[in-house]
Amino acid sequence: MKPVAYDLLDRVRQQKPVVHHLTNWVTIYDCAQVVKSLGASPVMAHAREEAAEMAQIASALVLNIGTLTVELVEAMKLAARSANQKGIPVILDVCGAGATSLRDRKCLELLNEARIDVIKGNVSEVARVAGENVRTRGVDATEVDADLALLAGKLAERRQATVVVTGKVDIATDGKRTYRIANGHPLMTHVVGTGCMAASVIGAFAAVERDLSLAAACALACFGIAAELAAQKSSAPTEFKAQLLDSLFSLDRQTVDRLQKIETR
Repeated sequence: MKPVAYDLLDRVRQQKPVVHHLTNWVTIYDCAQVVKSLGASPVMAHAREEAAEMAQIASALVLNIGTLTVELVEAMKLAARSANQKGIPVILDVCGAGATSLRDRKCLELLNEARIDVIKGNVSEVARVAGENVRTRGVDATEVDADLALLAGKLAERRQATVVVTGKVDIATDGKRTYRIANGHPLMTHVVGTGCMAASVIGAFAAVERDLSLAAACALACFGIAAELAAQKSSAPTEFKAQLLDSLFSLDRQTVDRLQKIETR
């Protein structure tokens, strides 16, 4: 059966789930706004003193190590364990994994000390978390000489999680079923924060769909379709970003059904 991305988007709009973030300070506003544009409710609560409590009123938790500190990761662990206790999905954006030993170490701590339901990153970030000897240029991907779907699938099976690899063609897999999503536009790579926003969109969709690989695939399709529409109205990063958010807000069933490019393997 062909995944219908709009059905999940409609659920987000109807249910308006709370998506709790401990995220990247560089892109925190963009993550909040993209969730709001979807019709969901973002909350950004980083303090150790409230992270666990806030997770208890959320429907999904998004963690992003883009601007990590040791103290922030400890707050992430508290929030993740609270989310595990409640039974809501935890999405970890392994932003910058492979750039420094601190990021590598803290990613593994989060993966080992709490249940992470969705591991999301670019090619080199996910490869690094999977144990490959690769480096990431800050938070920008480097090329990886490997079968990405196979690598992601093995990591998904080992961690019993959904793994999402973003790129020209995105991959979402639980190790048994793999989705390839070909929506998007090159202008996304010229806007700071589109990767972080993608994790937030996945969080909103995961809040309303228990099949997390399907949720991730539909989230990325809708986000990518919005980018395609935005590119029709803009040719430079600043205007494109504004149009991206507006296009996401305005997505309708006819447009999503016509433009979604999701393949299942």
